[in-house]
Amino acid sequence: MQTATSRDVPQGVRQVAIGPERDGQRIDNALATLLKGVPKSMIYRLLRTGQVRVNGKRAKPDTRLTDGDMLRIPPIRQAERPEERAAPETMVASVAGAVIFEDKHFLVIDKPSGIASHGGSGVSHGAIELLRAARPHESLELVHRLDRDTSGVLVLAKSRAGLTGLQAAIRAGEVTKQYLCLMVGHPPKAKFDVNAPLRKFALQGGERMVRVSEDGKPALTFFREMEQYPGARLMQATLGTGRTHQIRVHAAHVGHPLAGDPKYGDREMNKRLREMGLQRLFLHASHLSFELDGRLYSFSAPLPDDLKTFLDVLAVKGKHLPYIQAAARERNGR
Repeated sequence: MQTATSRDVPQGVRQVAIGPERDGQRIDNALATLLKGVPKSMIYRLLRTGQVRVNGKRAKPDTRLTDGDMLRIPPIRQAERPEERAAPETMVASVAGAVIFEDKHFLVIDKPSGIASHGGSGVSHGAIELLRAARPHESLELVHRLDRDTSGVLVLAKSRAGLTGLQAAIRAGEVTKQYLCLMVGHPPKAKFDVNAPLRKFALQGGERMVRVSEDGKPALTFFREMEQYPGARLMQATLGTGRTHQIRVHAAHVGHPLAGDPKYGDREMNKRLREMGLQRLFLHASHLSFELDGRLYSFSAPLPDDLKTFLDVLAVKGKHLPYIQAAARERNGR
């Protein structure tokens, strides 16, 4: 059974029968394909307001479709469909030149910091839209996401088998994801785990935040020290689970937030580090590996030049910043 659309319903509502080619696909990605030209921001608004339903029930952006589902898509007036702006050529070239691996199932890039994984929420073009612009005749879908400020390994699927296979491996906890991050202060141990449940909530202005909460979802991060710097430690963070902002919130929870983190970090420390050249969140997706159909896939991306340059500066100038040393002593004394 292939996905089929019926328009014989009142007021332009579309009823879409989901076929096997969309089995396991996130509904926001499916809608992006079914509603060509409709901005991601509008798709998320339709989902937030309950206008999109699966088998009669309201759907969330992370709802996954199943073969045989009936998807209800509300009417979208022509006035609501603004003409899609062409992606800037410089941005298209940036992501098109960031490919580190490609086969018939996957396209993997070393995503630059400052580019979102996908458009929406004020972002016109994310990595997926830019790559689709660079490769208009190819089918590309996001397998997972990275925060806008986070650089590093981002995997896109070129085939349905690749998409569903890797997403199933992620849900089963069979994918290794490792990050490099700079924690302010000096954690008392070189190796430690943070096992603290996380819960998402929204601030009054609509900004999404995450905090440790007993009624949250289980979350586990493994931290290991890689290098020492004045007032900071370069750490490897391996995900035991894949919650939103997990590494950032867990780092702040133990009193050693990530350098340059505008949401969960130390404001005064960030200011000092910015004066030394750190212009963004120090978080980089350095490695991702998994096995699919008997083949081992392993992708790595080195620390970007801007972060390496900052570490060189911190190694020399960090010792001369009294605030950093005082903050480190204060954190160690907690």
